[in-house]
Amino acid sequence: MTVKNLENLLSEGLQGRYVLVRSDLNVPLASADGAGPQATGADRITDDGRVRAALPTIEKLAGAGAKVVVTAHLGRPKGEPDSKYTLAPVAKRLGELLGAEVPLAGDLVGDSAKALVGGLADGGVALLENVRFDARETSKDAVDRSELAAELAALVPGGAFVSDGFGVVHRKQASVYEIAAVLPAYAGGLVLAELDVLKKLTDDVKRPYVVVLGGAKVSDKLGVIANLLTKVDRLLIGGGMAYTFLKAQGHEVGQSLLQADQLDQVSGFLAEAEKRGVELVLPVDVLAATEFAADAEQEVVAATAIPADRQGLDIGPESRELFASKLADAATVFWNGPMGVFEFEAFSGGTRAVAEALVKSDAFTVVGGGDSAAAVRQLGLPEDGFSHISTGGGASLEYLEGKELPGVSALEEKH
Repeated sequence: MTVKNLENLLSEGLQGRYVLVRSDLNVPLASADGAGPQATGADRITDDGRVRAALPTIEKLAGAGAKVVVTAHLGRPKGEPDSKYTLAPVAKRLGELLGAEVPLAGDLVGDSAKALVGGLADGGVALLENVRFDARETSKDAVDRSELAAELAALVPGGAFVSDGFGVVHRKQASVYEIAAVLPAYAGGLVLAELDVLKKLTDDVKRPYVVVLGGAKVSDKLGVIANLLTKVDRLLIGGGMAYTFLKAQGHEVGQSLLQADQLDQVSGFLAEAEKRGVELVLPVDVLAATEFAADAEQEVVAATAIPADRQGLDIGPESRELFASKLADAATVFWNGPMGVFEFEAFSGGTRAVAEALVKSDAFTVVGGGDSAAAVRQLGLPEDGFSHISTGGGASLEYLEGKELPGVSALEEKH
């Protein structure tokens, strides 16, 4: 890519210079009493993977004497301050990992942010409050987004911008896209590393190339499935989306998750796979439960004969063995999406089986961010057992779908 990177910026000398960093710190939270993700008053980070991934770039900049101002989002607030989505827990965790306090501004570009940034010492790190508390960040109006970008740039006079939040580079948002037109812009180490890995999944791929897709909805992955069918040797489908494929083949899926409006599309995928000689592998058995609950009564049933009053919540033991065998000879593997409701221990076995098969594999293995990355950590599997664990599920999928990533193109357009 013809973009300037972090090393280029460091070579310019950064002592006392401001650097605005866009990181992806959108971590899952839960309250101390165990309430669900993003519960009101939630203050416990359940997976700090994205915070740890942001560290190397921040540490390099601070170590070079820069005044580092980090901007990020958390959740989906509706363009206004919402205590449920404050970055306070993130600031605390970031400080713990850096070994130095990371103060959090009380706002984004207001008086609190101006005072905090204005008083930042060389080598210091500060975090601005949730960028999505300002409606202009995600506005569809480019004028609104440009206005916010200008205000962010004004916080860091004479500064530079480092794009290091790979999980948001597929968004045309003020702190991702427009800001690169206002400040000298550089690609952070995390963004470059992610793009390098994705290129290995699209350019001169080592074969057999196997992709494992799971998660809840087929509709979330229509584009990527269509594109991958022209590239892969084998496609394994699990998770909730598998039931739409099974239904498209004419099988009973009971109360399992089903997107009936996608049946024609999925039938087309099945036909295209056969036409292209792509081996499309579906579960042969599932764990069928009486309800969507951690302690639901369950039984193993054939994937082609799920009882009408039950729902599949995980792939079954035969499917786990089948999927593992289909991964055994792979040279390249991309995995995105759990095989079942891994958050419930009783229905985490399928996801674990796929993950363990990848750990044992000699292939170039990429975990495509999102729930898959969270599952790896929740299940206690060694992160170094995979070639790469992405921080950006949506961005990874859009890249593999063949779409342009605005946050990357903004950097390329400048140079």
